[in-house]
Parts: sequence; structure tokens; C-alpha cells
Amino acid sequence: MTEPKFDELVHAPTRLSIVSLLAAAEWADFKFLRDTVGTSDSALSKQLTTLEDAGYVEIHKHFVGKRPRTSARLTDAGRAAFDGHVAALQEIVARAGATVLPR
Repeated sequence: MTEPKFDELVHAPTRLSIVSLLAAAEWADFKFLRDTVGTSDSALSKQLTTLEDAGYVEIHKHFVGKRPRTSARLTDAGRAAFDGHVAALQEIVARAGATVLPR
């Protein structure tokens, strides 16, 4: 069982969206993240850098032909932070007598 731990870094809405997408994938393309989260290139880049600096995300830059490509993945530390944060949110919701699962 995951230890519930609220994580302020993960909790920010854009970062939570990014981390939740990365939790469901091995690697995710920058363009996919940008379009799915609905943010600009610069805003996504800043959030990914913040997550990378925390050790939560690994960034891979490469070329496909002559075009640069950036991909990201969740690290083990990022996975642990996300899982702990989700567990903490579930505890908060449960205290209110609610559930996060559909009925």
C-alpha cells in the first residue's frame, strides 16, 4: 500500500495533469502532453523543467530526421510522489464520506 503524502509540487493543476498522463505511459511526446494538457510550449517546458529538477521526470531530446523531438517519462521518484499524492487525496475525500470511484 502506498503511504499517503500530499505533495505540493505535484498538486499544482498543470503539473498534476502532466504527472497523471505520464503515470499512464512509458514515455510521452512533448506535443502529446502539450495538446492533452492544453497549454503552450513554453508553459509545458517550464513545468517539465520543474518536475525534472525535483527528480520526478526524465526528459529525452532526440531528432527524427532533422526535427527535434522531446519525450518525457515519470521516474521512480515521480511515480512514488504521484501515488502518495493520490493516496492523500483519496484520504481527504474519504473523510468527507465521499468516494472518488464512479457509482
